[in-house]
Amino acid sequence: MATYTSLRRRAVLLAVVATAAVVGLSSLGAGGADALRLPGGSKKSTGIDGQVVTLKRSAEYAHNQPSEANNGMVRSTRVSGTYTARINRGGGNVQVGYLVGCQVNVGGLDMGISGGIWGGLGGGGPLPMISGNVSFPLAPGQIQVVQALDKNFYKKVVSIQLSGVEINVQGCAGFAQARSFIKVLAAEDYSTDRGTVSGRSGAIQTTLYGKPFSLG
Repeated sequence: MATYTSLRRRAVLLAVVATAAVVGLSSLGAGGADALRLPGGSKKSTGIDGQVVTLKRSAEYAHNQPSEANNGMVRSTRVSGTYTARINRGGGNVQVGYLVGCQVNVGGLDMGISGGIWGGLGGGGPLPMISGNVSFPLAPGQIQVVQALDKNFYKKVVSIQLSGVEINVQGCAGFAQARSFIKVLAAEDYSTDRGTVSGRSGAIQTTLYGKPFSLG
């Protein structure tokens, strides 16, 4: 049995079923009139042992809104989208969320297989979305990973739908920018026993990023 890079695993943050999970339902829907529609996308990756991972992003929107505190140092946006991962065999781990930066162009960032900025440069680890919203401070030059989902799965398809999820960034006097991601690590006979990733095939890791958008 092959053993791969030790990766830290978090508990499931939001419930997911085999087809879809809906998080943070609101009146935003497919776009209040002022919502910015973002392009969909897909990516197919094949590992050295024939493991195939297909990622898809669709119906993605971002809707900037004034903060409740009416404070110029707060950026507030509601986001929506559907994110799907499909594998041909085995199992894996799927993570869905957003990279958020203050006065940083997040379009040039890549989390990478070794972790990179995965833990978040805004301090601490990835921040979970709780009940469909998340709020955090971010200074100029800082980046934070906002996590909607971190789940091991053993079915061929897993999907999560976000609707009207609110992201609030505090303390950012300049522009704030974000982009979505869906990231999968997969292998045949996927297992995370003893804190390591193992399986009968070579592990494959791939990430699909969304188009960067302004948080106002």
